[in-house]
Amino acid sequence: MTTGGTGRTGQPQGGRLEKGGARTALAGLSTRGRSFLAAGIAAAVCAYVLGQPNLLRVGLLLAALPLICAAVVYRTRYRVAGSRRLAPARVPAGSEARVHLRMDNVSRLPTGLLMLQDKVPYVLGPRPRFVLDRVEAGGRREVSYRVRSDLRGRYPLGPLQLRLSDPFGMCELTRSFSTYDTLTVIPRVEALPPVRLSGEAKGYGDGRQRAVALAGEDDVIPRGYRYGDDLRRVHWRSTARYGELMVRREEQPQRARCTVLLDTRGVAYAGAGPDSAFEWAVSGAASVLVHMLERGFSVRLLTDTGTSVPGEGADGFAGASQESADAAGLMMDTLAVVDHSDGASLSRAYDALRGGNEGLLVAFLGDIDEEQAAIAARMRQRSGGAVAFLLDSDTWGREPNGMAHPMNSQEERLRLLREAGWTVLGVPRGTPLTELWRQADRERAGVVTAGGTRAGEARS
Repeated sequence: MTTGGTGRTGQPQGGRLEKGGARTALAGLSTRGRSFLAAGIAAAVCAYVLGQPNLLRVGLLLAALPLICAAVVYRTRYRVAGSRRLAPARVPAGSEARVHLRMDNVSRLPTGLLMLQDKVPYVLGPRPRFVLDRVEAGGRREVSYRVRSDLRGRYPLGPLQLRLSDPFGMCELTRSFSTYDTLTVIPRVEALPPVRLSGEAKGYGDGRQRAVALAGEDDVIPRGYRYGDDLRRVHWRSTARYGELMVRREEQPQRARCTVLLDTRGVAYAGAGPDSAFEWAVSGAASVLVHMLERGFSVRLLTDTGTSVPGEGADGFAGASQESADAAGLMMDTLAVVDHSDGASLSRAYDALRGGNEGLLVAFLGDIDEEQAAIAARMRQRSGGAVAFLLDSDTWGREPNGMAHPMNSQEERLRLLREAGWTVLGVPRGTPLTELWRQADRERAGVVTAGGTRAGEARS
């Protein structure tokens, strides 16, 4: 999945300093400028006390030099335009993005030495600083730097700051641009193998249901002509009967559906950081969403709070279409900022499921007790097929003393979900999602059972 970069251009905020600019200019004196000013004042005082006119001239020169430099910098009339471009603007966690900065001198006069600084959050790395040589009239300079984050999120870049300095280094003033850009760090996405997952969607396969292509469920066959209908579909007998142009409805296979349920309850996960159980679940949900979109499914993202991605349709986002890349981007943007919820129950997610109309349900669950396991078991009745990845709290959640957190038996929770019809796998720390994905396909196809025995063999 690839995305394009963005760019913005902004003018510095005001050619002059605001009211009280003289005070701001004096505040911009560097350590060297303050030292010169202090030395000059001290020399002038000593010259007055001691009656030394030559020392007074030296003191006045020392004090005047930083003041003159501050006045020159304050009166600078540079007109500079700055732009920023991200490549890409949406990047997976742990990957690098490059930020391109461009400065254009739109005035008729050349600039002096410019110091450029871009403001970035600390999680993206150190704040980049550049020194630009003299820019001729109408000229431009381009620089770039890299940013990287192991944490998901949306991070603002900017505003761009331009630091003006005199040739002697006596005074430095900072002018800020008004615009900024946003870098979106999305979850890591693993490429999943194209498994069949038999029974993956209700109505999928040879006996799949049929749906109307260009008409609603209330339409009758035939229907009135609509702008854009193919004239080859005109039903002449009905046209003669009703006295208006009538066309035949065409039917097409119903698109297979998939709902990805992400458990975000804070009480269900232990630990934090890029290698935590919650980040693994978010990355797994992102991988399944992208994989199902590429396979042409209508994909829906659902959390334990009962909310989904803003902007998705009633059947989710359609895959294998021109909008699939945009749909993937919207869902990745949602997962980039998803955080723990305050809830303790999966009941709202159960209520949000449409009865028997969800197709394949893929759930990423944290630690669940018997009550939540019972709610998850009832979700199976509202889907055509159900696959769950249950994080093993014994390996993901550890107390500071190294003892496992006291929870219900992992095998007991797995057994309860399997008896309800789920294909459920425990997820120990360090297990790749691709391996679990293949194992879920084998168990769903009946090659092996959850206990590792062949289909038809008795489990011990």
